[in-house]
Amino acid sequence: GNLVENAIKYNKPGGKVTVTAQGQKGMAVVRVKDTGIGIAPEVLAAVVSRSVEEIEGIASVGVKDLATNLVSMLSARSTAAAPAVETEVVDDQLAITVHLVVFFGYPFKKLAEVVREAVVHAIDAQVGVSVARVDVCIDGLVFPKE
Repeated sequence: GNLVENAIKYNKPGGKVTVTAQGQKGMAVVRVKDTGIGIAPEVLAAVVSRSVEEIEGIASVGVKDLATNLVSMLSARSTAAAPAVETEVVDDQLAITVHLVVFFGYPFKKLAEVVREAVVHAIDAQVGVSVARVDVCIDGLVFPKE
């Protein structure tokens, strides 16, 4: 039950789950195989977020906009924000998209390179899965107070 549920839950979209059973020495041997990496997207997002939050020049991972949060709390209008980190399994490797708010004054190209390196290192060290690509989306800019 739980093994099959997890194979389905943590598989990639459109992935395949195969269940086989055979008799072996008077016992039933059941095998469950799937095409996912077996790690919840929330866990991957936490690993990525933690690695990126420490980088100088990053204001936040994802858009943490006070006005948007207040509108969500005080009205019925939905303001569903895009997830801060999106992951997808492509040919047994991770494709990761990180949405950031950055501080003004840090060159975007250099910041994106540092983010990519940090994400690849964190995923390799913590998860042990190859990273195919890291897409960095700068969704907001924070200006210093004058």
